[in-house]
Amino acid sequence: MLGYLLNKLFYALLTLFGVVTVIFLLFNVLPGDPAQMMLGQNEDSEQLAIVKRKYGFDKPLSTQYLYYLNDLSPISIHSKNDEDYTHLSETKYQAAPLFDIGGNTVAVKWPYLRESFTKQGKRVTDVLAETLPNTIVLAVSAIVIAMLLGLTLGVISALKKDSFIDKGIQVFSTLGMSVPSFFSAILFAWIFGFVLHRYTNLEMTGSLYEMDDFGETISVKWKNLILPAIVLGIRPLAVVIQLMRNSLLEVMNQDYIRTARAKGLSAYKVIRGHAVKNALNPVITAVSGWFASMLAGAVFVEYVFGWNGLGKEIVNALNTLDLPVIMGSVLVIALMFIIINIFVDIIYAWLDPRVKLD
Repeated sequence: MLGYLLNKLFYALLTLFGVVTVIFLLFNVLPGDPAQMMLGQNEDSEQLAIVKRKYGFDKPLSTQYLYYLNDLSPISIHSKNDEDYTHLSETKYQAAPLFDIGGNTVAVKWPYLRESFTKQGKRVTDVLAETLPNTIVLAVSAIVIAMLLGLTLGVISALKKDSFIDKGIQVFSTLGMSVPSFFSAILFAWIFGFVLHRYTNLEMTGSLYEMDDFGETISVKWKNLILPAIVLGIRPLAVVIQLMRNSLLEVMNQDYIRTARAKGLSAYKVIRGHAVKNALNPVITAVSGWFASMLAGAVFVEYVFGWNGLGKEIVNALNTLDLPVIMGSVLVIALMFIIINIFVDIIYAWLDPRVKLD
C-alpha cells in the first residue's frame, strides 16, 4: 500500500510539473503585457517599470518560469536582495526560513499562486478559497443526485430488460447525454425559476450565500442549490444509468450468481448482496471522472444561475484577462483530478478483492 502511494505520488508530481509547464508557456506567449493588464488605464512608463521589476516581468522567459516554479514549490529559494522578485521579506510569501545558502535563503511555505491582476492585489489563493467551496458543494450535490437516481434507475432498467420501463429509461438517459449543459441550465432556469416560480418558489439566479438588502447579514440559501445541482447532474445521471444497467446485466450472467440462486437466496438478496456490489466498478470509474470534470465543467451552469463558484470566476477572469486567477484555477482542477484518481483506485481495491494496489 505504501509503495503504491509513493509511486502514485511520484507520477502525480510529474503530471503537475507538465501541467504547470504547459500553463505557463501557454499564457506567457499570449499577446499583451501582464504589467499593462495590471495597471489598466492608470499606466505610465514609471509605474510600468516598477510593476515589471516587482513581479519579475522584466526578466527573460526562462527566468520567469523558474520564478513561477519557485513560487509553487513548498520548499523555495529566496534572495536576500530587497530589490529581487524572490526577496523573502515580501509579505506575499508568508514563508518560514530554514537555512541560508550564500546570498539566498531556503524557506518552507504554502504554494504561492501570485496575485490577481484585477482585484487590487488580492491573492489568488484567497479568490480560490472564496469560490472553490461553492463549486465543491454544487459538484457533490450533483453527483449525489446522479448516483442515487442513476443506480436506482439502472437496476430497474436491468431487471425490466426490454420492457416498456426499460425503453423509457433508455430514452431518458440518451436525452440526458445529448443535451448540452448550458441549454439545460437556461431551460430549467426559465421553466422552474420564472414560469413556475409561484409554485416552486425557486429563483432563476442565486448563489449559496446571499447578503440582505441592507448589506448587513449573510444567509445560506439552500434552495438556490436545487436547480444548478439537478442540471449539473443530468449528464452523469445518464451515464450512471447506462453503465449500471449494462454492468448489472453482465454480472447477472456470472456463475456465482447462478450458484447463489441455486442455494435458495431470494432475488433481492442476490442483487443486493452479490450483483450490485460487483457491478459498481465501471460506475465508480465514470463517477470519479465526472466529479473531477464538474469542477471545470460547471462553468456554464454557474454562469447561467449566477452561482458564485470557481466556474463563474474562471469566466470573469477570462473576460478580464486575469491570468494568475486562470492559471491558479487550472492548477487546482488538475490537482483535484489527481487526488480523485488515487482515491478511486483505493475504492476499487475495497470493492473488488481481485484488484491489488502494487
